[in-house]
Amino acid sequence: MSETTKQIGYQDIIAYAERVLDGGEITREEAEQLIQVSDEDTMILLAMADKIRQKFNGDEVDLCAIVNARSGKCPENCKFCAQSAHHETGVTVYPFMSTEDIVEHARKAKEAGAIRFSIVTSGRNTNNPKEFDQILDALRQIQAETGLEICCSLGLLTYEQALKLKEVGVTRYHSNIETAPSHFPSICSTHDFEDKMSTISNAQKAGIRVCSGGIFGLNESLAQRVEMAFELKRLGIDSVPLNILNPIKGTPFEQNEPLDALEILRSFATFRFILPTAQIRTAGGREVNLRDLQALALTGGLNGIMVGGYLTTDGRSPLEDLQMIEDLKLKRTQPQVAQA
Repeated sequence: MSETTKQIGYQDIIAYAERVLDGGEITREEAEQLIQVSDEDTMILLAMADKIRQKFNGDEVDLCAIVNARSGKCPENCKFCAQSAHHETGVTVYPFMSTEDIVEHARKAKEAGAIRFSIVTSGRNTNNPKEFDQILDALRQIQAETGLEICCSLGLLTYEQALKLKEVGVTRYHSNIETAPSHFPSICSTHDFEDKMSTISNAQKAGIRVCSGGIFGLNESLAQRVEMAFELKRLGIDSVPLNILNPIKGTPFEQNEPLDALEILRSFATFRFILPTAQIRTAGGREVNLRDLQALALTGGLNGIMVGGYLTTDGRSPLEDLQMIEDLKLKRTQPQVAQA
């Protein structure tokens, strides 16, 4: 954060929000002011972020779920990841799941309230033709049997693969940029930011919406969180998952201090000011880091959550999330199923 960034009060927060509500934008400097408002003014920031959410996104919450279809032995060295072969984390390792098991996970996700389901695989990419065909088959079956919106996260993606995913009805491809471009070299050296840009471009050119966000707590500065949000805006991303680091023993970040809950909520709210029309969801790490303040994410600008477990860590009961949504008088979105 720049030392010249001035401290602002509640009147400035309201003024910035009114500008966004009127169709305007905030600058990067103004976003850096918002992300560091005082604890005393944080609830005003959340309220204004939620006004923006209400205007541009209504009162619907998007629920998604994932399956870790291939776990561990990833050749990439992302410092936060339990599945990297560079770290000794004790993570469960298994090859690609059977189609039947993947479809069963999708059925359970639907029962838990999810409206979209994503197949996620560890590894740099999914360039094994046999395995990629199995993924396509699983996606077809999930859509046919459950009616869920289908998504996937298969690592670095070629344009040809993206076209095949589009053909079977995939509506979104997930590829997190993880952090700000300026900070990315500090968290991974086996692929670079341009690899991420290529994957995002390939999916978008094939007509697939991209789901891309990152993780808070990777030793980035508050200014770099703002930088990440503006990068997502530049890329035209309209689905943004925001994770919070849950330090995994054996990774280089295992000793990272947990983030302050109000700091996390300020970061969420600032993303809403920058990306007023995007679907922004809270994902991995929310239960551990936000604890009893989880509901404030959905009344502080966010309009999506990931339910059930994550890649290598458990979430809380989906019934608790459904009750939280009901208590907040919010609704759930419905699948927007693409035609194969």
